[in-house]
Amino acid sequence: MKAYFDHEKLDVYQESVAFCGWVGDLLNDITGKAAAKDQLDRASTSLPLNIAEGNGKFSDADRSRFLEIARGSALECAACLDVLAVRKLIATEQIVPAKEQLVRIVNMLMGMLKRFSGRAEFLREDEGAYPNEYDHDHEQDHDHVRDHEHE
Repeated sequence: MKAYFDHEKLDVYQESVAFCGWVGDLLNDITGKAAAKDQLDRASTSLPLNIAEGNGKFSDADRSRFLEIARGSALECAACLDVLAVRKLIATEQIVPAKEQLVRIVNMLMGMLKRFSGRAEFLREDEGAYPNEYDHDHEQDHDHVRDHEHE
């Protein structure tokens, strides 16, 4: 799909939209009502929306605030998946690829936050907590954002 806006060029945005689509399919398959199901819908939707809004901000502080919210939404999605699995509404095996995708998203967001946030030292995610194989994705996100700062 053609990118019309700067945020659409970000790998983290594309990954979050793909995750949001997967969640939509998952939610259609879950029968019954569960608070975690509704919360997963909201958190997965919040993820790309906050990335897009944050990327459109001019100040690093504003951008960081929205990226922090997106990061929180990604972590909330992981917790919702755990709750749905422990309540046997979805199979544990079913959430493994989704959680791996969330790890990639959080890694990319952490890389962006470390670049833009003046509070980077207060971020709670330990750099070693996630695989470093996605550092290349961080560089691409930084390059896209850096390119767009000068437009």
